[in-house]
Amino acid sequence: MSSTQGQVIRCKAAVAWEAGKPLVIEEVEVAPPQKMEVRLKILFTSLCHTDVYFWEAKGQTPLFPRIFGHEAGGIVESVGEGVTDLKPGDHVLPVFTGECKECRHCKSAESNMCDLLRINTDRGVMIGDGKSRFSKDGKPIHHFLGTSTFSEYTVTHVGCLAKINPKAPLETVCVVSCGISTGLGATLNVAKPTKGSTVAVFGLGAVGLAAAEGARIAGASRIIGVDLNPSRFDEAKKFGVTEFVNPKDHDKPVQQVLAEMTDGGVDRSVECTGNVNAMISAFECVHDGWGVAVLVGVPNKDDAFKTHPVNVLNERTLKGTFFGNYKPRSDIPGVVEKYMNKELELEKFITHKVSFSEINKAFDYMLRGEGLRCIISMEN
Repeated sequence: MSSTQGQVIRCKAAVAWEAGKPLVIEEVEVAPPQKMEVRLKILFTSLCHTDVYFWEAKGQTPLFPRIFGHEAGGIVESVGEGVTDLKPGDHVLPVFTGECKECRHCKSAESNMCDLLRINTDRGVMIGDGKSRFSKDGKPIHHFLGTSTFSEYTVTHVGCLAKINPKAPLETVCVVSCGISTGLGATLNVAKPTKGSTVAVFGLGAVGLAAAEGARIAGASRIIGVDLNPSRFDEAKKFGVTEFVNPKDHDKPVQQVLAEMTDGGVDRSVECTGNVNAMISAFECVHDGWGVAVLVGVPNKDDAFKTHPVNVLNERTLKGTFFGNYKPRSDIPGVVEKYMNKELELEKFITHKVSFSEINKAFDYMLRGEGLRCIISMEN
C-alpha cells in the first residue's frame, strides 16, 4: 500500500493560466481518487495537436486555468472505492475517451463510443462529483479530457486507463494512447485493406503516418501519400509510403489524379486532415464497386460534405472512425503487444525529447510544424 494513499499529494504540474500563453510549472495539490477513480504517477507524456488547439482556444469556449495533456504513460499510485481491476504499481496508459463496460456502446462489438466516458472537451471536472482533483492555494484548476497528464500526478476515471504489459517502455508506448492508435486503427479496424491493395492517405502528420503504418502492416502494395507540404514526403517513406501526390502540382482535382494513377481509383483511402475538401476527395478517389473511404480528421463545425449520390450508388463506402475504433481498456493493451512483438514500429514517430521543465519547447516544435511527437520526461 502506498504511503500517500488517501492523502493530498503536492507535486509539479504545467499549468495553462490563459489562452496561448506559455505554461508555468507550479506546485499543485492533487486530491485522492474518489469512487471509480485512480490516481497515477505520470512518467512520460507527449504533446498532441489537440492540446495545442484547446490551449490556443481560438475556436471554442476557453477554460482556464487548466492542466492539459492526454497522451502519456504512468504507474498507478492509488485507487478509489469500487476499482477492482487496477492496483498500485500497475502500468497504464490514460486515454481521452473511456470504456465503462456497462453501456450499450461498450457492450456492442461494433462501437467504442462509451455513453458515460465519451470525449468531452468542455468538461473541466471529474464525472463522479463534478469537482476538480487539482488545486493551487485552495483554488481549483480545470482538468482536460479527463486525463490532464502535464502533471507529475493526475486522477482519472478507471474506465479511461488501459492496463499494459509492465515490460513495455513507457517512454515509447505512451504515444499509443491517442494519435498513433487513431490512425493505425482507422486503417486496420475500419478501412481493412487486403494484402496487395492500394491505399491513399490524406495528410502526413502523425495520425496520417500511423494510418500509413497500418497499411504497411496490412500488406498494401501501394501506399500513396497526399499532402500539400512536400517536406513531409521523405519522412513518410519510413512509414511505408511508396508514392506522393501534392494537389498543388496538378490543375485537376486530386481525386482525378489518383483515379488515373490507379486504373479507376484506390481500394481504400484514409483522410486525416479535417479539411472538408480533402474528405470529399478521399471519398471520390476510391474505386467503384469495392472502394472504402474512412474519415478521421475533425471538420470545422460549419462544414458540409457534398458529393453526388451516384458516387454512393456505384458501391463506394464512406465510413467514419473515432479513436481508430479501439476500446481503450479492451484493445489498447493489444496495440502495445503489437509493438512488443515488433509488428508495429513506434520509435520513428518520436522526433524530439525534452524534460518537463522545458515543456514549452514541445509547443514551439509543434507550432513550427517540426517533427511528429515530442516526448516529455517528467523526471528531469
